[in-house]
Amino acid sequence: MSAPLALHHAFCAAAVHHAARTAVVEPERGAVTYAQLDALSGRLRDRLVAMGVAPGDRVGIYLRKSIDAVAAIYGILRAGAAYVPVDPEAPPARNAYIMHNCAVKAVVMEARFEDRFITELFALGEAPPRLLLEATGGGEPLARALDAADAEGPAAVVEDAARAADDLAYILYTSGSTGKPKGVMLSHENAVSFVDWCSALFGPGPDDRFSSHAPFHFDLSILDIHVALKHGAALVLIPEERGKDALHLARLIAAERITVWYSAPSILSLMAQFGNLAEQRFPDLRLVLFAGEVFPVKHLRTLCERVQGPRYFNLYGPTETNVCTWYEVVPPVPAERSAPYPIGRVCEHLRGKAVDEDGRPLAPGAEGELCITGRGVMQGYWSLPEQSARSFLVDADGTRWYRTGDIVVEGEDGNYIYRGRRDRMVKRRGYRVELGEIEAGLYQHPLIKEAAVVALADADAGVRITAFLSSREPGRLSLIELKRFCAGHLPLYMIPDRFEWLEALPRTSTDKTDYQRLKELG
Repeated sequence: MSAPLALHHAFCAAAVHHAARTAVVEPERGAVTYAQLDALSGRLRDRLVAMGVAPGDRVGIYLRKSIDAVAAIYGILRAGAAYVPVDPEAPPARNAYIMHNCAVKAVVMEARFEDRFITELFALGEAPPRLLLEATGGGEPLARALDAADAEGPAAVVEDAARAADDLAYILYTSGSTGKPKGVMLSHENAVSFVDWCSALFGPGPDDRFSSHAPFHFDLSILDIHVALKHGAALVLIPEERGKDALHLARLIAAERITVWYSAPSILSLMAQFGNLAEQRFPDLRLVLFAGEVFPVKHLRTLCERVQGPRYFNLYGPTETNVCTWYEVVPPVPAERSAPYPIGRVCEHLRGKAVDEDGRPLAPGAEGELCITGRGVMQGYWSLPEQSARSFLVDADGTRWYRTGDIVVEGEDGNYIYRGRRDRMVKRRGYRVELGEIEAGLYQHPLIKEAAVVALADADAGVRITAFLSSREPGRLSLIELKRFCAGHLPLYMIPDRFEWLEALPRTSTDKTDYQRLKELG
């Protein structure tokens, strides 16, 4: 088998074949063609090399989602470095820790973030060189920053750096159990194998228009950006400040003629409930993809009823593998169905197995931890060799299997059914309880819009289970009504000890339920 191309090579080839086509759209801020994006990212490549960036280095991206940020991604890759995106709305201390932790050689950032960021960085060590943009939007701020740098000293034009399959392409930082974020290291082969798998399954082409809803520090963005720009398609950036406005998103899908939508289920749930979908028309939409957490069946049913025509795919996988299993949901969703759909079969560029607590493979039908191996699996965690080693199961022949921490059952048809997280299993009154199963039961009530369940240690009971809920209507169910409903839908040992109502459940920057925040509230 020939070595895979570097992650940016497909975009560079598309820029030759589709030079005049629209590459990236930033609603209300402009658009760029493939030729323009190629030129802008090439200029950044040259400037980064002039700043001392060499193949194998890391370069930080501290920018709002924008054409400028997309150009930064490709400029960094073309310089031979790995890109490290951070959430610009996260605390500066967190972003400084990330940049310091992976020793970035330079940072492309908005000037408004610099003062607090540098203060935090100096508390940790030296601050790397920075290319400062006065703002972001449409690519012009990056072009002006490059013009200003060239005025002080022109950057020589260089060739794209050669990269090997196992060289780092990007590092995505996720929450760590120690309270410090940990960097997931993904190579060019990891990324390209995933992009190629998406290309084979979803058949993208130059006439497609991909949504870009996920922030660039979230692994969902890899599909958005790199699959779209491999095939000459247009990438439509969804502004982060409007990312949870259900009515705006529904209108944007129609107005921008989106053909491929990809987001966390929470966003699609919002659109199903509050997007006024009955009044919208989506003749161009051909694929609806969702990943990141379980999609409550009642909201998925509503979405499929109100948006008919596209194919629906449930994509599953942690950041460490990107997508590793997939399942096509074929509408309509039966009225009697309450259980979530399977997470599906393992992607063709990977292999999977369910294992017991001792790492032994299990037969179909037995419940165990899902482990994944193959070209898409991360190299490890940056500068955390012991944690990296603990995250893998190693066979006698040396094959490394990533331990996802997710409990699954393989069905007779080969599709995996998700049972919950290993770290969300608790023992209560002698029974093993999966907190996600309680959430699924609560979602069956028609007035419950959102449900999340946490368990905390309790000196008397051993564990105390609290359900956090939000309501579809101004009125809320009484405690008696909730207890009565739970008694009819859950075993007695699963009924929560407490129920707390919130206007809306807290979300992380990647649109997942913020369970850590809920534990603090509990």
